[in-house]
Amino acid sequence: MLIINGLYGEGGGQILRTGVALSALTKTPIRIINIRKKRQNPGLRAQHISAINAVGKLCEADIRGLNIGSCEIEFEPKEISDKKFTLDIGTAGSIPLVLQALMLAAINNNVELEITGGTDVRFAPSIDYVKFVTLQILKTIGLNAEIEILKRGYYPKGCGKVRLMIKKVNKFSPVDFTEKCKISEIYGISHASADLKSRNVAGRQKNAAEKILRGENLCDKTDTINIEEEYANTFSTGSGITLVARTEKSVIGACSLGEVNKKAEDVGIECAKNLINEIRNDAGVDSHTSDQIIPYIALAKGKAKISTTMHAMTNIYTVNLFGFNVKERDGVVECE
Repeated sequence: MLIINGLYGEGGGQILRTGVALSALTKTPIRIINIRKKRQNPGLRAQHISAINAVGKLCEADIRGLNIGSCEIEFEPKEISDKKFTLDIGTAGSIPLVLQALMLAAINNNVELEITGGTDVRFAPSIDYVKFVTLQILKTIGLNAEIEILKRGYYPKGCGKVRLMIKKVNKFSPVDFTEKCKISEIYGISHASADLKSRNVAGRQKNAAEKILRGENLCDKTDTINIEEEYANTFSTGSGITLVARTEKSVIGACSLGEVNKKAEDVGIECAKNLINEIRNDAGVDSHTSDQIIPYIALAKGKAKISTTMHAMTNIYTVNLFGFNVKERDGVVECE
């Protein structure tokens, strides 16, 4: 049984999600110890348990230690099979973070999942980021998947709903994300709960973001910037914005959330500035994708110039525990 120390690197949920997904893919039994041991609320939270359960359902795994606050689990996978199932995180726990683990584990199978939880919550990428950035990057590698956002869910009640559909991949394509090249378009979604429509929150986020972006002359034509507004009936009040820059060789994204006492304009400005920083970074993918792409580089072979965040370096460490040989040098990650 492979033992993984959850204290390594960023010491959070990343090592857990990647470890469990690769355990299922490689049929390697694992024990993860010291899970989130140094966090304010150490051990497993609801979204971590949901991610483990989702992957466990795919491979009929024997799982021990799966309860709130647990700092150690054992995961013994069996054969991964095609599945159609539902999953309820039970809180506003991040749906995107659960999908990170599931998409990786399910890449070789036909899987359909309807999951309930938080679509746009703190300390996690937005569901729009996963749909318009992560998924587009992974499709280049060969992932055949679609995400349908059925209902948004904000903190604290969540109750958002997303459908993920994955079709079996027969062959991976080697990738090269070492440069971004020229920006062809910038688009995005500014969203808010219906009770904020009278205050034009989504519109104010959008307008503030557009003003910043147009002032930077990022695209040759001003009509290549298109941000949609969306209002939805939700169980909790909330808002957010996700921006995406499509380039000749990559997709770059950024997202920001509305908060109490945070002006809608500030949310839009924050997201636009984050996107501009990501574009100006000489990496081939943005800082969020930098860690998420590591396992897929190991599977598909190829290379990418990344932001060497703690999450990314933790993922390199975790992936290599399963027999891969991912190397990082001067920000370029490669697996031959």
